[in-house]
Amino acid sequence: MSKSNFTRRGLLKTSAAAGGALAAPTFFSNAMADGHAGYLNAPQGSSVTLGFNVPQSGPYADEGADELRAYELAVEHLNGGGDGGMMNTFSSKALTGNGILGKKVEYVTGDTQTKSDAARASAKSMIEKDGAIMITGGSSSGVAVAVQALCQEAGIIFMAGLTHSNDTTGKDKKANGFRHFFNSYMSGAALAPILAANYGTDRNAYHLTADYNWGYTTEEAVRTSTEALGWNTVAAVKTPLTQTDFSSYIAPVLQSGADVLVLNHYGGNMVNSLTNAVQFGLRAKEVNGKNFEIIVPLYSRLMAKGAGANVKGIFGSTNWHWSLQDEGSKAFVKSFGTKYGFPPSQAAHTCYVQTLLYADAAERAGTFNPCGIDEALADFQFDGMGNGPTLYRAEDHQCFKDVLVVKGKENPANEFDLLEIVEVTPAAQVTYDASIFGGELGTCNPGA
Repeated sequence: MSKSNFTRRGLLKTSAAAGGALAAPTFFSNAMADGHAGYLNAPQGSSVTLGFNVPQSGPYADEGADELRAYELAVEHLNGGGDGGMMNTFSSKALTGNGILGKKVEYVTGDTQTKSDAARASAKSMIEKDGAIMITGGSSSGVAVAVQALCQEAGIIFMAGLTHSNDTTGKDKKANGFRHFFNSYMSGAALAPILAANYGTDRNAYHLTADYNWGYTTEEAVRTSTEALGWNTVAAVKTPLTQTDFSSYIAPVLQSGADVLVLNHYGGNMVNSLTNAVQFGLRAKEVNGKNFEIIVPLYSRLMAKGAGANVKGIFGSTNWHWSLQDEGSKAFVKSFGTKYGFPPSQAAHTCYVQTLLYADAAERAGTFNPCGIDEALADFQFDGMGNGPTLYRAEDHQCFKDVLVVKGKENPANEFDLLEIVEVTPAAQVTYDASIFGGELGTCNPGA
């Protein structure tokens, strides 16, 4: 589709949205025009402002710090600095290093604190006070869902950072929200065959689950996929997101008859719960005539580093890993490593990619209007961004791509070489019907 067609269709969708229930944002509108339809925070000068809303405190702060590094690198590349990174390997060639639509990219940052209320307040301030045209970030699905809803109401695009719950592009999906990261369903679909092949189909699993929407959907996905292969779920226990010592949760596992512990935990939670499990001697035990095993459904390099030797041999899934040898991954790892001195995490990768995807959509649409962005990203197929051929599905704004199954390396070569890829699960194996999680996407809201 040509740029002019994207713009025209974006204007038609804008007009439709203006007549609907989402037409009037609940806070200031100050909508201006850029030669297209009016929309909230339309840039009037020589620059455009993006809002980077990440956890700079709380249990996911390590992920947030790496996300912010990636955002800053993306802005540098968009403005023509550095070596261009994935702009050189991206299948779309709309980005030239001249900012976005000729405007220099600037940004503001906020601390979500890994709390939904704090994240909404931070995003609201970026929109109202700083004039942010797009909000991105996360590291908690609870935060992502909350901020996505705010952006839909305000009329601003939300490019989700690290959010893995099915809900983000499932029951809580929004037309103004887009997710590049994979989800719980995909982790379960990719992991189950590997777990059955390595541990057999006669297993008793005990789940410890972070008590919020990501934990719930991840537990459900792993339970459903493993039970379909013959596993039995002995117990599933919720744990507070603020928990730091999991000893009291690990002790009952020893008396449960379980021979597998599934840690539906992320970030610092996973580091602490896995450490406690190893301290209790679970990995050295034999139960039901089998070696006791631990599974971490969602892995990251940062988590592996935090847990150290405890991750050796433990299976999990990940959205991306710095050891991939495709041209896009190599370009990103080189750029990030040159700037910061170490390889990027999956959180950094997805945030960098989302920033470039937003900028590219605006270039192809010829506008920052959210409805133009919507049109440009709906069913957009691309490559060269580190995950192989990828589809941004129109029905739910979820990306579909290959999923990596990984495990902790037994003999890492250095402090960053902690995970090895054991399976690249094809996108077709983790693709599902858009209707299975419910929810209504609705229509784009330009906030004017």
